[in-house]
Amino acid sequence: MFNIEQNSTTMNEKQEAKTKPAMWENSRFKNWVAVARACHLVQQELARQLRPLDLKTPHLDIMVNLVRSAGISQQDLARKLFVGRSNMTMLLPQLEKRGLVERRADPADKRVLRLYLTAEGRALADRAIVIQAAIIDDMMSATTPEECEMVGDAMRRIVARLLEMQSAAEETESE
Repeated sequence: MFNIEQNSTTMNEKQEAKTKPAMWENSRFKNWVAVARACHLVQQELARQLRPLDLKTPHLDIMVNLVRSAGISQQDLARKLFVGRSNMTMLLPQLEKRGLVERRADPADKRVLRLYLTAEGRALADRAIVIQAAIIDDMMSATTPEECEMVGDAMRRIVARLLEMQSAAEETESE
């Protein structure tokens, strides 16, 4: 008699035997999955702790960048956050409506809009940054200072490599 559960289990075991050594035993893959899981969990924790401020993580990303780079253009901010202009077009009005961000025309080029935090936006950003910093500090306390530096060095090299790959792909696509 045909037992679908047994056959499915047998097929899954055969499939796992084919893929497991290739991926799951590869230390680069396993370590990358650990990094991705950590990033995801940090984002979840940040979102949870930002809820009382009625702030979402994409809004915080914008606000943190405006703290660091007041007057950045919408286009430059979208590029810096690796999001499309359509995402920025959706997120900015939400922050403007709350009185947290304002867009001003660039005096040299009226087509360019510059972004600034309002006083209320700066105060909220400061509170949210304290929350974010505490999460990061707590998370990284599981590492030694040397391990922390190693993680940072490795991630900066990975980011540089990914940006190189992205740039090469964009060049190929534009040809």
